[in-house]
Amino acid sequence: MKKSISIAAVITLASLFIMPLEANAKEMTGKELAFDRKLGNCLACHSVSDGGQPGNIGPPLLAMKARFPDKAVLRAQIWDATARNPKSLMPPFGKHKMLTENQIDKVTDFIHSL
Repeated sequence: MKKSISIAAVITLASLFIMPLEANAKEMTGKELAFDRKLGNCLACHSVSDGGQPGNIGPPLLAMKARFPDKAVLRAQIWDATARNPKSLMPPFGKHKMLTENQIDKVTDFIHSL
C-alpha cells in the first residue's frame, strides 16, 4: 500500500515538471508577432503607425483593407510574396516555416486592421 502511494506521489510530482513550457508561455498577439524582431519583423522593411524604428524597403502598412479587400489575398502575400512577384524581397514566412499557420493568421488579422 505504501509503495502504491509513493509511486502515485512520484508520478504526480513528475507530471508537474514535465508539463509543456508552452502552456505557461503567453500567446503573442498579431501586433506582437509583427513587431517582434525574431519572428514577423515587419518593421525591418515597413512603417506601421506606432511602430518604432520602421524600415523603408517595403510600402507603409496603412489603409490595408482598401489595398487588400480580400483578406485571403493579404494572407497569401504574407505566406509567400514570391508567388505573386518572384523578385519580391519579402521573405516567404509560411513557405519557409518562419511563422506557424496560427501566427500568420494573427499577423494577417493585425495588418488587415491597419
